[in-house]
Amino acid sequence: MAYQVLARKWRPQRFDDVVGQQAVTRTLRNAIASGRIAQAFVFAGSRGCGKTTTARILARALNCDKGPTADPCGECDGCVEIAQGRDIDVLEIDAASHTGIDNIREVVIAGLSIAPVRDRYKVFIIDEVHQLSTASFNALLKSIEEPPAHVVFMMATTELHKIPDTILSRSQVFEFRTIPTKMIAQQLRRIAGAEKVEVSDAALALIARSAEGSMRDAQSALDQVMAFAGQTMTEEDVATVLGLVGRDLLLDLIEAVVEEDGPTAFALADRAVESGHDLRLVCRELSRVVRDMMLLSVDPSRAGDGELGDGERERLTALGRRFSREDLMRAFDLLSKAEQEIRTASHARYYFEMVLLRWMHLRKLVPLADLLAPLAAGSAGSIGSAGSIGSIGSKGATAPIAPAAKKPIEPAAKVPIEPTRSQVAPPAKEPIAPAAKTTSAPNLKDSLLAEIRAGKPFFYNTVVAQAQKIEVAGDRVTFVFSPTHRALREQFEQSRSWVEATAERVVGRRVMVESAQGVAPPAGATAAPRSEAAGAPGKRDLKEDAKNSAAIQAMLEVFPAEIRDVEEMEP
Repeated sequence: MAYQVLARKWRPQRFDDVVGQQAVTRTLRNAIASGRIAQAFVFAGSRGCGKTTTARILARALNCDKGPTADPCGECDGCVEIAQGRDIDVLEIDAASHTGIDNIREVVIAGLSIAPVRDRYKVFIIDEVHQLSTASFNALLKSIEEPPAHVVFMMATTELHKIPDTILSRSQVFEFRTIPTKMIAQQLRRIAGAEKVEVSDAALALIARSAEGSMRDAQSALDQVMAFAGQTMTEEDVATVLGLVGRDLLLDLIEAVVEEDGPTAFALADRAVESGHDLRLVCRELSRVVRDMMLLSVDPSRAGDGELGDGERERLTALGRRFSREDLMRAFDLLSKAEQEIRTASHARYYFEMVLLRWMHLRKLVPLADLLAPLAAGSAGSIGSAGSIGSIGSKGATAPIAPAAKKPIEPAAKVPIEPTRSQVAPPAKEPIAPAAKTTSAPNLKDSLLAEIRAGKPFFYNTVVAQAQKIEVAGDRVTFVFSPTHRALREQFEQSRSWVEATAERVVGRRVMVESAQGVAPPAGATAAPRSEAAGAPGKRDLKEDAKNSAAIQAMLEVFPAEIRDVEEMEP
């Protein structure tokens, strides 16, 4: 007997064999049991999800010698011939090759009045029905609306929106969903066991994920790998034959990004290229892994739903803890955009390497709201607590801004490009200095802060001014950052040598500059109390308050903008 491919050999023969479409099969079983059989059915869904197979099973259920029955015997002449596609009363029409009205008239309309030769019903199964011409649909419309009692229409389509509403309104429409990865992997395991093939769960999971909800695609891929590897299959075999990217490579890439290990990332990119992987596919699979990490972050209970292999679940969980949700969202956007743009890149490999480096840089971003939070807290009495809202204009445009401590702002980079002196707004009238007790040499501290602010105003406002306290002991200056500002301390360390040189220039001798991580402020600590003038909204000059706000001044020094209007809102 000639070899039969797995997709045909394992094609479902009963409703219970259809994987992942319980809602559809249960409805059809109940309709048959109650005798509520419609004149026309439309089965819609993506490729390989069971539309045509379900239509054949329904035709067998209607024409079985024991039927109509929800459980056809599979042994009578009707069941056998329908399964083999040679039953004279069950006509399968490929609408892609019979689009014209003449074909519909000849095959369908002319045969409506002819009674079934042997079966109980004459069944017309029209595959890819959306490809019929407008004239064909119009010719078919009357037949579907009032067919003879012995005729049932079953139409399958992958594009439901292309079928006229007049056809849909006369039919029962069943939408097939894509089959979950877990169910595909389970079915592949049953097939592998029956075919006596030794295969790892990771290999089956890789095939199931690549099928993207199509059982037929998964079975065809399994058949192809079996032809290559024989009776023993590994994940490497699957990746080699199907050109898929193994999860180990993807997780190693993400590990390199987390560790900010550029050489390793470049070596892994070389490995992907040398393995013949399409770099667009690598980007797509990386975005899928990012999605899996977000899934574990949002809903850890989903870890056992079968989409993740046992071996990769723990590693993904550990990697996910090193990303914030904002990091994962930015990474997903970066990889999705890269997948689209890499197809037009003149050097796809170079582009992919730069994507990995850009991803490393994205993890260094700190929300500007976090940087400005201490400043906003210090000026809470003047503007933050009052619930006022300002309008800052830039280049003739105005846009409302909420209080700096509450408004989510686009993140700022840890290693910013310093603006030139001409691009920076003049220093604010009141100095922005951390409220800290100095142990000695106050002149050294004040002079050093003034010099830093004059030399690098952006660095001063976004990093130095956020220090919890500044301690001076002899020729040693220590900048202490709160526990929640670890990123700020890292930024400070990157410019520490410059600060030391500045301090030496200020005092004329060697000064040691260092940073430290402080402790959280007491739980009962509150912002400075509002003045009496601030407590009288009607007498306040809101625009002046905004100008005097340390948080607003910090924003104005970073962004080329001006205060146009300030409006007070109800708290």
